[in-house]
Amino acid sequence: MTIYAFLAVGCGAACGAWLRWILGAWLNPTMAELPPGTLAANLVGGYLIGVAVAFFMQHPGLSPEWRLFIITGFLGGLTTFSTFSAETVTLLMRGQYAWASGIVAAHLGGSLLMTVLGIQTFKWFNAGA
Repeated sequence: MTIYAFLAVGCGAACGAWLRWILGAWLNPTMAELPPGTLAANLVGGYLIGVAVAFFMQHPGLSPEWRLFIITGFLGGLTTFSTFSAETVTLLMRGQYAWASGIVAAHLGGSLLMTVLGIQTFKWFNAGA
C-alpha cells in the first residue's frame, strides 16, 4: 500500500459520500417510505461501476490508483449497503413487509441490472474503436 493508493481511496470515498448525502437530502423528503436518495445512489453506483469495470478491463495499463479512486473510493462511498439494510429493517420492524420486499427487489435487482447496463453501454460506445 502506498500513500498514493491511500489518498486515492480516501479522496474518492469522500466525493462519493458527499454525492450520496446530497442525493439523500434532495430526494428523500419526497417519499419517506421508500427513500429515493438511497435507491438513486445504489442504482447510479451500480451503473457507473459497470462502466468502470469495463473501462479498466480495456485499459489495464492505467495506474492502479485510478481504479482505487473510482471503484473502491468514489463508488464505494456513493453506494450504501448499510443504509439500504437499515431502511429495510426499519420497515420490517414496523410490519411493512410489502414495502420492505419492494425495497429489496428494487435495490438488489436494480443494481445488478444497472451494472449489466453500464458494461453494455461501455461496450456499445467502444464497438467502433
